Amino acid sequence: MNKHQAVLFAGIILAAVLTACSPQSEQSNSNPQPEATAAATADFIDGIVRNVNGTAEAGVWVIAETDELATPYRKIVVTDDDGRFVIPELPAATYQVWVRGYGLRDSDKTTSQPGGDIELEVSNADSAIEAASIFPASYWLSLLDPPDHDPAWVNNFKLNCQLCHQVGSLMTRIQNRELFDLGLRKSTNMNGVANGFGRDQLLDALSEWTDRIRAGETPDTPPRPQALERNLVITQWEWGDGFTYAHDEIATDKRNPTLFANGSIYGVDLGNDRILAVDPVSHSASAYSVPTLNDFDTPWCNQVWKRENGGTTQDVPMGFGSLGCPVEPGITNFEGQYPNPANPHNPMFDDQGKVWITTQVRREWDEDLPDFCKDEPGIAGNYHHRQLGWFDPETEEFELIDTCYGTHHLQFDQDGVLWTSGDSFGIGWFDPGKYDADNPDTLAEAQGYAQIVVDSDGDGSADQEIRGFNYGVIPNPVDGSIWTSQPNGGSGRLVRFEPESGTFETFIPPDPGSGPRAVDVDTNGIIWVALGGSGHLGRFDRSLCSQTWGSGDQCAEGWTIYRSPGPLMNTGDNPADERNADFHYYLFVDQFNTSGLGENTIVLNGTGSDSLLAFDQVSEEFTIIRIPYPLNSYTRGLDGRIDDASAGWKGRGLWFTNGLDPIVHSEVGRSYVGKVQVRPTPLAH
Repeated sequence: MNKHQAVLFAGIILAAVLTACSPQSEQSNSNPQPEATAAATADFIDGIVRNVNGTAEAGVWVIAETDELATPYRKIVVTDDDGRFVIPELPAATYQVWVRGYGLRDSDKTTSQPGGDIELEVSNADSAIEAASIFPASYWLSLLDPPDHDPAWVNNFKLNCQLCHQVGSLMTRIQNRELFDLGLRKSTNMNGVANGFGRDQLLDALSEWTDRIRAGETPDTPPRPQALERNLVITQWEWGDGFTYAHDEIATDKRNPTLFANGSIYGVDLGNDRILAVDPVSHSASAYSVPTLNDFDTPWCNQVWKRENGGTTQDVPMGFGSLGCPVEPGITNFEGQYPNPANPHNPMFDDQGKVWITTQVRREWDEDLPDFCKDEPGIAGNYHHRQLGWFDPETEEFELIDTCYGTHHLQFDQDGVLWTSGDSFGIGWFDPGKYDADNPDTLAEAQGYAQIVVDSDGDGSADQEIRGFNYGVIPNPVDGSIWTSQPNGGSGRLVRFEPESGTFETFIPPDPGSGPRAVDVDTNGIIWVALGGSGHLGRFDRSLCSQTWGSGDQCAEGWTIYRSPGPLMNTGDNPADERNADFHYYLFVDQFNTSGLGENTIVLNGTGSDSLLAFDQVSEEFTIIRIPYPLNSYTRGLDGRIDDASAGWKGRGLWFTNGLDPIVHSEVGRSYVGKVQVRPTPLAH
């Protein structure tokens, strides 16, 4: 890199860092907008994007944002073949409108209002480094050389380091070895992960990666949106604050997506023990504090499991240390900013409008287990994190529910029974119809638990205990079975439970698939899995199995593995070692066409690539729903709702949230809930 390149690169990095810490400031208006007159009643802004060289820019994003509503609001669309655009359904406000596109420099901002017809001017990026500054993190991560090009190392790296962060984001790709080492000590959890990898090996790989980036290496250019991808409308409402760790969101009852039409979207702030809400009609955001029982107030970082072991009592540290919980000599600006004894996780609507959550209600000591479950196999003597609760939006009151088992994700079956993941030893369920909050005796009757033991040799007897953190969970409405996913431990595995017989089965994905995190089901009973470790989409059809009993290696024929879009990691030429640089946090099967992309479309989180990836089962092709702004949108929970089935695309929406941790790594240092709509053309309004 010569002196001129070094100065240019430093300037780009400085500008990007400043941008990452605060919203973009308003730039000069090079294209003044005349006052709207008769068109003021319109609810859209339209126009054209042209390059300074006179050509129209197709497949670039036009972003309109305003701070004049009750919460900051943005809407993003894509230009058509002729560079035209329409930003539809805008609330009355003054907007700053600008352009971002691959190969371009971000445009100046133009002030406009609904009814405006504007022309936006852009220019090409001055260098490959400037152009690459807006590429998704996964493209930058693809430049990293794994030690020995080991796919198992990549699998573990993605399932651990990318669990919270977009590795490849600006703030992760400008560090040197010393700063990486110091940064990993900013959190007890990160520090433990680094030591588990072999600290020197991890630091060597990361520092060699960023050395090459500082020397001017850039990734391949992502494709601009094409075809259907230009018909997308993305709307964002900010919620929470600068310390929010927004996890998931919910818009409706998964079993009936027409419920609670036009109502608020609810999420959880795991780091600050809050239920978050956005009203998409009034464009306002609110938050509600999640309580605990018996004044329990120990932040998650500092929690211990007090267990009885051989007649002695042991204190086992079990806290999850985030950036507010450093290890010497690590430092943090977030000390005390994550007061989260409840650390609520996954919200889920029931058909009555209550928002159920997995949440820690008490200490997790053996002595604090409910008495009725202390003798259950797999319960006493084992660690179980989080219990249950619900929030009533009408009364703004909480009900907290103790459970024998640990919880993480939750889903209702067709009979209204709530099934949970989150335990490493079994599967738990809770029947709200059997529970009376005023009668403590009903707590035992309402819940159940089954330890995971499979028939490994086909003799009809369960003989092999399967231990592993059960992450995702879904009831299969076709046969009544319950499925969970265990991401860790080699390739990971699926677990199937049949409630009627009480039997379990397990299935391990074949190469190149690994690390199953989320699990969902389509209306035909086919199981779909987000393979976070390898960066693939997995399909599992149990009806294809010639054998279902076993330790998990049986029934490779039931699996189909699809490579998701984006660049690969450098793991050699063996197809069995293929690892995508993207990370798939979760997925959602759109059974009822809430998105407008068709029934049973699979929507996969492109958590490392600022995107959602919609998979068409018929064509077996992906549509990339890229979220260009703010950069480092770490997509987590997914849901779909139909507000008005007769209103076409305007009455449908796919909902998601930005759950980057910490949110200050984002281009805009505040989380948001997003909505995706698919219109028939890029100019429909």
